[in-house]
Amino acid sequence: MNRRILIAGAAVLLLPCRAQAQVPTTLAPREALDAARAGTLLLIDIRTPAEWRDTGLAQGAIALDVETPAFEVRLAGLRLDHRGKRIALIDRSGALSASTRDKLAGRGFRDILAVRGGMLGPGGWLAEKLPVAAYP
Repeated sequence: MNRRILIAGAAVLLLPCRAQAQVPTTLAPREALDAARAGTLLLIDIRTPAEWRDTGLAQGAIALDVETPAFEVRLAGLRLDHRGKRIALIDRSGALSASTRDKLAGRGFRDILAVRGGMLGPGGWLAEKLPVAAYP
């Protein structure tokens, strides 16, 4: 009898985890490009100006350096200017975008995604040979 209770209790504890796992937190570079082109996604490149000059920007991306003091204020402004659009962050490898997404979620930003692989990581934007725009 105790074994059944333990198994039932474990199943109940796992239910919320499964529900959370269904909410996407990342998307593939091709998905980001297609959604940006369709006008349903705001793609934001959070790397530094030196990195933008080195590789260019993902086509359709807005350059917004995550290291600037006004990053969150400018991001909030972009959200207001582009109501109804999801936001995807892209960085060098995908790690900074994911950690920034998590930090922003803790501050009330919802529906922010990270682009898997970033610009230079395996399966990232450049590996997928997706278009880039030169950065001045």
